[in-house]
Amino acid sequence: MGVKGGVMKLTDFDFDLPDGLIATRPAVPRTSARLLVADAAQIHDAQVSDLREWLRAGDRLVLNDTRVIPARLSGLRARMSAQGATEARIEVTLLEPRADGTWSALVKPLKKLKVGEVVRFSDALSATLEGTEDGQGHLRFNLTGDDFDAALAEAGAMPLPPYIAAKRPADAQDKHDYQTVWARHSGAVAAPTASLHFDDALLAELAAMGVSFTHVTLHVGAGTFLPVKVDDVTTHKMHAEWGHVSAEAAAEIAATKAAGGRVIPVGTTALRLIESAARDSGAVQPWEGETDIFIYPGFAFQVADGLMTNFHLPKSTLMMLVSALIGQDRIREIYAHAIKKSYRFFSYGDASLLLPHGAGDPNRPQ
Repeated sequence: MGVKGGVMKLTDFDFDLPDGLIATRPAVPRTSARLLVADAAQIHDAQVSDLREWLRAGDRLVLNDTRVIPARLSGLRARMSAQGATEARIEVTLLEPRADGTWSALVKPLKKLKVGEVVRFSDALSATLEGTEDGQGHLRFNLTGDDFDAALAEAGAMPLPPYIAAKRPADAQDKHDYQTVWARHSGAVAAPTASLHFDDALLAELAAMGVSFTHVTLHVGAGTFLPVKVDDVTTHKMHAEWGHVSAEAAAEIAATKAAGGRVIPVGTTALRLIESAARDSGAVQPWEGETDIFIYPGFAFQVADGLMTNFHLPKSTLMMLVSALIGQDRIREIYAHAIKKSYRFFSYGDASLLLPHGAGDPNRPQ
C-alpha cells in the first residue's frame, strides 16, 4: 500500500500551528469559509461560495451522508451499600453500535461502574453495563430505534473533537453546526467536516451548472482523532469504520469516469470509502463493511481526481492522506501558505480544494 524502501518518519508530517488558528466555531454562513485551491503549481485564495469557479459541468462530488449522533452523555449510577444509597457521576462517549445490540463506549470513571449496574441519563434514557473490553464499556440501552434516537437527541451533547472540547463545552448550537445539511444515516461520532461548508443554496447552484452528487455512507469513528504514535508511519494500525457504497452510487461514479468527468470526494472519509470500494478491481464496486484503509505517500489512487478537505492535525493519518494525494513537498508549501494567510484549522475551520491534475484558471469576471 505504501512506499517501499525508505522509511517515512512521523516527523515528515509535522508542522507548527499557532494555537490561535484553531477554530472553535464555524464561519457564518457556512459558505463564507475560506477555500484554498491548490494544484501542483498554483495556490489560489478563495471562498467556499466560489466553488462554481473551480468545478465544471460533468464533475461529481462524492458526499458522506452519515449523521453525527449526540454521543456525549452524562448520567448517574445509583448503588445501595451498608451506608445507604450512593450516587456517582458517570460520563459516557458512545463509540459504535455492536452486533449484539449494545454500544461500545468510553466510560469515565469505568472503575465506578460494575457489570449489571444501570446509569440513568434522563427520565427517558438509561443503560446497563453488560461487560468491558480493552478499557471500553459495553452498554445496553433501555430504548431502541426511533425512541432511542429521540431520547439521545434530548439527553446527549455533540461529540466535539478533543481540541475544541478542550477550549469550550458543546452546546445547543453545535447540534446544528456539527451536522451536514444532507446527513441521513445515524452512526458517526465525528462529522465529515469538509461537508459542513455546504448549504442547500450552494448545492442547488452547483447542480444548475452541471455538477452531480453521489451519496455514500461512512460512520466516522472516534479513532479519526487518534494520534499516530509509531515513528515508522507505515506500521500504524488504523481504526476500522463501517461504510456502505450502494450499487447506484458505484454506477454513478463509473459513469462520470467513463465520460471523462472528475470524481472529487468531499472529505477524507468519502475518499477513503470510495478507494476502499475500488481496491479489488480498480473501479468502485457496490460495497459494505468495515474499512481500515490507511492512505499514505506511495498509495495508488484508483478513483479520486481531487479532494475538498479541511486543514488537518500535525502528525495525523489525514496529513499523510493529503500528502499522498498531492505530494509531501507540495502539502508543506500549501500548509505554510495557509498558516501565513491565517486560514482557520481543523473541524470548524476553513477548507482546501486539492486538484493534483490541475485547477485551471477560474473564469472570473474582470
